[in-house]
Amino acid sequence: MEDMEKFLEMEGKKDKAGLGNPDMVRRTVCVVGHKNPDTDSICSAISYAYLKNQEKSNYTYLPMRAGQINAETQYVLERFKVKHPMLLSNIGTRVRDMDIRKVPGVRSDISLKKAWTLMTTQNVFTLPITNEENELNGLITINDIAKSYMEEYDSAIMSVAKTPYRNILETLDAEMIVGDPDGCFDQGKVVIAAANPDVMENYIDEHDMVILGNRYESQLCAIEMQAGCIVVCLGAPVSRTIQRLARERNCSIIVTPLDTYAVARLINQSMPVDFFMRKESLQTFFLSDYTESIREVMSKKRYRDFPILDSKSHYVGMISRRNLLGVHKRGLILVDHNEVSQAVDNVLDAEILEIIDHHRLGSLETMAPVYFRNQPVGCTATIIYQIYKEKNVDIPKHIAGLLCSAILSDTLMFRSPTCTPLDVEVAERLAEIAGISCREYAREMFTAGSDLASKTPEEIFYQDFKRFEFGDKNMGIGQITSMSRTELDEIKERLLPYIDKVYHGQEMDMIFFMLTDIMNESTELLCCGNEVEEVVEEAFRCKVEEGSAHLKGVVSRKKQLVPSFMSAMSRLNEVI
Repeated sequence: MEDMEKFLEMEGKKDKAGLGNPDMVRRTVCVVGHKNPDTDSICSAISYAYLKNQEKSNYTYLPMRAGQINAETQYVLERFKVKHPMLLSNIGTRVRDMDIRKVPGVRSDISLKKAWTLMTTQNVFTLPITNEENELNGLITINDIAKSYMEEYDSAIMSVAKTPYRNILETLDAEMIVGDPDGCFDQGKVVIAAANPDVMENYIDEHDMVILGNRYESQLCAIEMQAGCIVVCLGAPVSRTIQRLARERNCSIIVTPLDTYAVARLINQSMPVDFFMRKESLQTFFLSDYTESIREVMSKKRYRDFPILDSKSHYVGMISRRNLLGVHKRGLILVDHNEVSQAVDNVLDAEILEIIDHHRLGSLETMAPVYFRNQPVGCTATIIYQIYKEKNVDIPKHIAGLLCSAILSDTLMFRSPTCTPLDVEVAERLAEIAGISCREYAREMFTAGSDLASKTPEEIFYQDFKRFEFGDKNMGIGQITSMSRTELDEIKERLLPYIDKVYHGQEMDMIFFMLTDIMNESTELLCCGNEVEEVVEEAFRCKVEEGSAHLKGVVSRKKQLVPSFMSAMSRLNEVI
C-alpha cells in the first residue's frame, strides 16, 4: 500500500508538471478489478493494462488490485512468473492531486511591512511562517496586519513585540549611525519630541525611542533622559558631540530621510510578524489526506487559506476552497465489474475512462461518456482476448496463460452455465499459446485454490465476496469452489458462526455463501438474515434447514443465483 502511494504521488507530480505539454509526460491510469478479487479480476487487469501500453498514447496503464489475492490466483501468477499488482484500496483524490500554490515560507522576524509587500507582489492573503527546517510555525494574514495597524494604540507595543532594529531600518529606509543594527528594541515606549526640552523631560522615560528632528537641544535632552534610541528625521546631520554622548549613554541613533509624520505612521509596521501571527490550533492538511475528508473541514472553518504539509511535516504550499474545484482526478479503467458496491473505494471521485465487463449492468454512473464493453460471455478475459485480436496485438505466452486461467476459473472448467462456446474456443487457443492443457492445468489450479485448511474463516469468507443492492435490500453473496465435498463440509462448520458474526456487525439485510462442488456441479447455500427462507424458497423451490439449502445444478453466482434472487424478490414485493 505504501509503495503504491509513493508511486502514485510521484506519477501525480509528473502529470501536473506536464499539463499543457503532452510530449513531456505520460499520465498514469489504473486498471483494476473488483474488491475481493478472483482470478478473472486480477488476470484481466494485468492483461488489459499490457494491451493498452502497446498503444501509442500519453497514458501509462498500471494494473492494480482492489483486495487480497486468493490462493488460486497466487498459484496462477507464480506459474506464469508475473508480479502481484499493487494494492489500490481507495482511488479518491488526495490533497496532492490539487493545485497547491507554492507560497514560500518566511521567517518569523520579518516586519509587518515586508509581509504586506510580499502578499501584494504574490497576490496572496496568507503567508506561512517557517523555520530553517521548513517546519510551519504560524500564519499571518492580511486581516492580522490590518488589525495591528488599526487597533494597536499602545505606545509600548514595539518593545513588547521585541522589534529588531533591522526591521526599523528597513521600514524607515534609515541608517543606524550609533548602536548595533542586530539588536532589538525590547524596552520602553515610542514618543515624538514635539515640545521643547523642558516639557520633554516630563514624558521621556528610560529606554524610550524618541522621534525628533534636527534640534540639538531635543537630541541632547533625550540622551540625558536615558532614551534607548533616538530617530532623527529628514536626514538631518547629527553632531559628533551628540554621537559621542549617545555611545557613552548606550543610546542608539537612527537617521531617516522621512519626515516625522511618515515615521510615526510607518514605525509600527516594523514590528515582527511573530508577535501577530497565529501559532496555536493551526488547521493544516497533509498531501496524503483525501479531498473527501478535508472538504467538510474547509467548509466549517472561516479561513481563506490552509497550509499543506508532507509526510515529514514539512511545509509544502497553500490551498483554498476554490482549489477543490480543479482537483486532478485519477484515471481509472474498471474490469470484471460495473457496480459501485464492488468497486474500489471512492470510485466516483476518479475519472473512469473504460469499463470491460461480462456481468449485469449495475449502479455505476459516470460524469462523461466512457468506452463500455459488456458481453454475455463466461469471463472478462474472453472479451480482452477479442480486443487483442481486433487491435492485431500479439499475445505473449505469460499473458495467454493468465487469460486462459481466468476463463477456466470463471467457467469452472467449462461446467458453469455462464460458459459459452466462445469461452471454450478462446481458452483452447490461449492454452496452445501458453503451452498448457486446459483440463490438466485446471485441475492443478483448482487444487491449489481449494487448499483452505490453513485459512481463517474471515479469509475464506472474503475470498470472493460481493455486495448487491436489490431495491431497498442490501445483500452480500460469497462463494468458494472445491473439488472435494469433504473439504466443503469442513469449511461449512467453520463458516456458519462467522457468517452470523458478520451479519450482526454489518449493515446487510441478508448474507448468502455458496459452497460450490465443482465435480458434482452443485452448491450448498449458507443463509443468514431476515426473509432469507422466503427468498430461497421462492427462487429455487427448496427449504432452508439449519441455515443452509442444497441447490443441484447451481454453480454460478452471476447467471443462476443473482438473477433468481432478483426475480424472487420482485415477485415477493408484488405479493406484499
